[in-house]
Amino acid sequence: MTLRLAVVLERLRKLREVLANLKMVQQIPRQEFITSFRHYWLAERGLHLAAEAVFDVGNHILAGHFNVHPSDYEDVLTRLADQGVISAGLRESFQGLGGFRNILVHGYMDLDVGRVFDSLQVELGAFSAFAEEIESFLDNL
Repeated sequence: MTLRLAVVLERLRKLREVLANLKMVQQIPRQEFITSFRHYWLAERGLHLAAEAVFDVGNHILAGHFNVHPSDYEDVLTRLADQGVISAGLRESFQGLGGFRNILVHGYMDLDVGRVFDSLQVELGAFSAFAEEIESFLDNL
């Protein structure tokens, strides 16, 4: 597989679009967020899309540029850090993102809305940093 820059850039654009929308939802007070399905449904979907963008970009770079094929979502992040694509600090910030993505997708019956709110408060910075670090990596190719 060959690294296709347009594929990566398209997904980074989508990630930034999702983050801009999530920033609006992030401003909602906790109690209002928890009691309004509109807010937490937006956050759930947005966080899911952001995680998917991270994993898609990571997989594409790893397979296309390094011929590396991660075994699962967490391995994508670990291998990106191992290859110097993202920093160790960012990898640490994303610890558990694969599991959280799976909860958003498969664990919707038992999803803790408070946890979604908490994740929304802390995850957005990591997603923004991811886009910046990927763009820096691409600039240095």
